[in-house]
Amino acid sequence: MKCPACGHLEDKVIDSRSAKEGQAIRRRRECLACQRRFTTYETVETTPLLVIKKDGRREPFSREKILNGLLRATEKRPIPAERIHALVDKLEAELMQKGQDEVHSSEIGERVMAELHQLDEVAYVRFASVYRHFKDLNQFLEELRSLLK
Repeated sequence: MKCPACGHLEDKVIDSRSAKEGQAIRRRRECLACQRRFTTYETVETTPLLVIKKDGRREPFSREKILNGLLRATEKRPIPAERIHALVDKLEAELMQKGQDEVHSSEIGERVMAELHQLDEVAYVRFASVYRHFKDLNQFLEELRSLLK
């Protein structure tokens, strides 16, 4: 592994442990030239999951897009960042376990909304208002009423 500090190609592994719910191995390494320590992750190489958009386009699955949407929805809410990251990890793992090469964006959106509904109702309504493109106040109120039931 190339040292990020000096570029030397030789290092030693100091510590290895499971990471990301067993999906990766985290290794602490020390450069043999400059003694700087750095972390690497080893994961299984998989074929990329493609997301089928509403207009039929296909694009690679992006956990960053989901994470950014969740961060916007949970902004100023009492939700720890690790809960949000865990939600994205769980969603990504479930999608990968299905063994499919493609997934519809609507399925991802519905799964995110279901998780948010359990996590925080305000964040759920925020996410739903963007995801479902409420056209007027009546649609928004209808969603709130169903949430209150």
